[in-house]
Amino acid sequence: MGVLYMRKVLATFLKFYQYLISPLYPQCCRFVPSCSEYARQAILSHGVVHGIVLTVRRLLRCHPLCSGGYDPVPPLNIAKKE
Repeated sequence: MGVLYMRKVLATFLKFYQYLISPLYPQCCRFVPSCSEYARQAILSHGVVHGIVLTVRRLLRCHPLCSGGYDPVPPLNIAKKE
């Protein structure tokens, strides 16, 4: 299985979730974009492994003590330096 194939499979799964499963639950996301959209963007732009790492870091920030707000996926060149 190729790397690009895995990116597309995961991105498609996340779109499936966004269109078919997410609407069944009330909107309660603290961040913009939503965590599922953040995950999709992170995986497509940074690759599977680094995209999942960024997504997990984002999910760990999702709690009542965090104010949330606009939190985009970091650009590729900035994320690589961390």
